[in-house]
Amino acid sequence: MIRLSLDEVAGAVGGRLHRADGSEVVTAAVEFDSRKIRPGGLFVAMPGEQVDGHRFAEQAVADGAVAVLAAREVDAPAVIVPPVEAAERSRAMALAADSDGSGAAVLVAMARLARSVVDKLEGLTVVGVTGSSGKTSTKDLIAQLLERMGPTVAPPGSFNNELGHPWTVLRADELTRHLVLELSARGTGHIAELCESAPPRVGVVLNVGSAHLGEFGSREAVARAKGELVEALPSAAAGGVAILNADDPVVAAMSERTEARVVRFGQHPNAAVRAEDVEVDELARPRFTLVTPGGHAPVRLPLHGEHHVGNALAAAAVAFELGATTEDIAEWLGGIEQLSGKRMEVTTTPGGVTVVNDSYNANPESVRAGLKALAAMTHGRPGRGWAVLGALGEMGDESVEAHDEIGRLAVRLNIDRLVVVGDQARAMHQGAALEGSWGEESVLVPDVDAALALLREELRADDVVLVKASNAAALWRVAEELTRSAEPDSAEGTTGRDGGTT
Repeated sequence: MIRLSLDEVAGAVGGRLHRADGSEVVTAAVEFDSRKIRPGGLFVAMPGEQVDGHRFAEQAVADGAVAVLAAREVDAPAVIVPPVEAAERSRAMALAADSDGSGAAVLVAMARLARSVVDKLEGLTVVGVTGSSGKTSTKDLIAQLLERMGPTVAPPGSFNNELGHPWTVLRADELTRHLVLELSARGTGHIAELCESAPPRVGVVLNVGSAHLGEFGSREAVARAKGELVEALPSAAAGGVAILNADDPVVAAMSERTEARVVRFGQHPNAAVRAEDVEVDELARPRFTLVTPGGHAPVRLPLHGEHHVGNALAAAAVAFELGATTEDIAEWLGGIEQLSGKRMEVTTTPGGVTVVNDSYNANPESVRAGLKALAAMTHGRPGRGWAVLGALGEMGDESVEAHDEIGRLAVRLNIDRLVVVGDQARAMHQGAALEGSWGEESVLVPDVDAALALLREELRADDVVLVKASNAAALWRVAEELTRSAEPDSAEGTTGRDGGTT
């Protein structure tokens, strides 16, 4: 966080001072969790259904906060934010979880403060990443590559909404060279709003898939929303760069929606940054030849799943555009770590069972990628491949068809056992049976406890278990119980605690 006086904070958010004369200076991080306040910080009092941050204003100041960013007067120095119009709080209201709009007002104020900070930071390059799948994994890859080129700020995990976005921006300071942001959307206009608070110079669009179809209504609406990122970029003459997936025709067509220079990545022969000779090893870790306008170099990714090739190419394109050499990028990709939890996290138990915890979230595209990785990891090995899958959320009218197709794919990939958890995912089990029934290979269980009981009884050494579902299904409990006494096994190629496909 750069140093800002309370006068500057109030000016940026259009607020008024309360119990402060404005000369007080914020020198530490902005936090909405009062337990994380450090001396010199600014506490954001978020109202909510369960906990109202305004109740902790006095304690936050006692713990060292300079002041509070608040929607109403508190017994502490504060900047009181103004109310916002309904149009401004449309999406923020869903996150704020209050009825009077005060939470939305605080979120809007955070966005305005973030924009003020970005405008003050000379030499800062903002990189935005969006897509239906792979945003978090790719954001992590980009951040790790750019950190080699200068101080870089990026959000933890999938902190990509109206709260996480400005919170991340407000971590940048005068030394920060790169700000990598993950942009989510649950409707048209949301990504455009996020871009207002931190205008990107480089925008990466990974794919347009089925995530959140229940909210968007159609893939065309998803494409319109994701394309708002490239529309927000400056022109090519002003340094704008749109990095688009050449393997996704819908994304490639977004070149018509931007005045920025377009750089395509993928395995398509016309991609400027592409992968050739792609292979995967016995643990589904990809290797390929990285090709850029600057040359070519071999890459071995320490990540599980061929789908990570596209994520790595997107990150490579960003690094190349910002000045890295092809050789450096290839070397750096070989040393990256997984940073975000429950995403293709591979652990071997003391009993010799390999657990692939990809339970953070799921959509049809990411489940297909996970199943293909499982098939690669069990090919030619003595153990069996288990897919423990739960319901995919927010699929709308396509829910039954999407679940059915996943069950059928498990059969076509010769996955040995399919454990479908919960009645909401029943169509997966039915699809597997209709594809050419395995007999007892596919089973529908009612809940996580039933899945665990089955696995504990039947798993044996050398088996590989993929655990994946939307986060609400809580299948992470399966993975955590199976690996409770285990540590990631570096001898088996485990790459760290987190990675991901969603």
